[in-house]
Amino acid sequence: MSVDTHAPATAAEQFAMRRQSPVQRIQHLLHSHPALSPLLVLVISMIVFTIINPRFAQPATLSIIIQQTAIIAALAIGQTLIVLTAGIDLSVGAISILSMLVMSNLAVNNGVPALLALLLGVAFGTLCGLLNGLLVTRIGLPPFIATLGTLSIFTAIGLLYSGGASIGRRQMPPLLNLMGTPIPIGPFRLTVGVLFVVLLAAVVAFALSQTSWGRHVYAVGDDIEAARLVGIRVDRVLLSVYTVAGLIYGLTAWALIGRAGTASPNAIVNANLETITAVVIGGTSLFGGRGGIIGTMLGALIVYSFNIGLSLAGVDDQLRVLAIGVLIIVAVSIDQWIRKVKA
Repeated sequence: MSVDTHAPATAAEQFAMRRQSPVQRIQHLLHSHPALSPLLVLVISMIVFTIINPRFAQPATLSIIIQQTAIIAALAIGQTLIVLTAGIDLSVGAISILSMLVMSNLAVNNGVPALLALLLGVAFGTLCGLLNGLLVTRIGLPPFIATLGTLSIFTAIGLLYSGGASIGRRQMPPLLNLMGTPIPIGPFRLTVGVLFVVLLAAVVAFALSQTSWGRHVYAVGDDIEAARLVGIRVDRVLLSVYTVAGLIYGLTAWALIGRAGTASPNAIVNANLETITAVVIGGTSLFGGRGGIIGTMLGALIVYSFNIGLSLAGVDDQLRVLAIGVLIIVAVSIDQWIRKVKA
C-alpha cells in the first residue's frame, strides 16, 4: 500500500535508488512522508512573516493563531478520515453546528442536565455521520452528492430547531463552557479546547497508524477493489469512517461553544471549505490512500498563519483569499506529482 515505507530489500533496489536523480529522491521522500511538505511550508512562512513583521512571532500572536486553528483542525480530523477513503464530506460544519444547538438547547431550554445534554449532542452528531455513511454504502450515492444533500438537511433542521436564535455563554451551564477555559502555559495563553483538540488528534493518529482499522482505511482509499479481493469488508470500513467522523464533529461542537462563547446557527459558515483546505494543504491526497492527521494539523496552522501573517503585513482581505487559493492549487499539483512516483 502507498502508506507503507520499506527499506530497499535487494541489491537491485539499492542500485536503483542510487541511480535516482535529486528530484526523484525528493519525490520519493515526499511520497513516504506526506507531512514533510506542509511542515516545510509552515516553517518557511513563519520565518518570512516574522521578518516582515516581528509581531508575528510574539507569544500573543502565536496564541491567537493556535486558538483560531483549533476548531477547524478538529473538524479537519474527521474530514481527513473520509478523504483517506477517497471521499469528501460537505456536511462537516452543518453537523457540528446542529450538535452544538442540540446540546445547548437541551441544557438551557429543556432543563436537561448538562452532562446528559452534552452526551446527547455528541450522539446526535454521531448519528448524522452514520446517516452519511448509510447513504454512501447502502444506497450507493457518491460521497459528494450524499453530503451535499445532508448539508442542506442538517442546516435546515438546525434553523428550525433553534428558531434561528443563539444562546449566550452566560445562559449555559459551566460544563458546556469548559472548553473556553484559559490555560496560561508560560508566555502563551491557550484554552482547554486547544489541549482537547491535540488529544483528539493524537488518538485518531494512533488509531490510523497502529490498528488494523487504520490499515484498512488506507487500503480502501488506495485501491478499493484490491481491498475487497484481500477480504476487507469495504462497506463496513466506510460506514465506520463516516460514523467516527460524525462523532468527531459532535465532540468539536463542545469545543466550538467554548471558543465562540455562544451557540449560534450561523457559526463556522466556511467550515466545509476550510477543513478541505487544511486536509489538502496538509498533504492528504484527494484520491485517497495517502496522508495523515499530523499533516492536517499542519495544514490548518498554515491557513491561519497565512491569514494573520498577511494581515500583519498589511495585505488586503481579497489578496489573502487569493493566497489561500494559490496554496490549494499548488498543494494538489504537488500531490499529483508525488502520486506519479515509481516504486
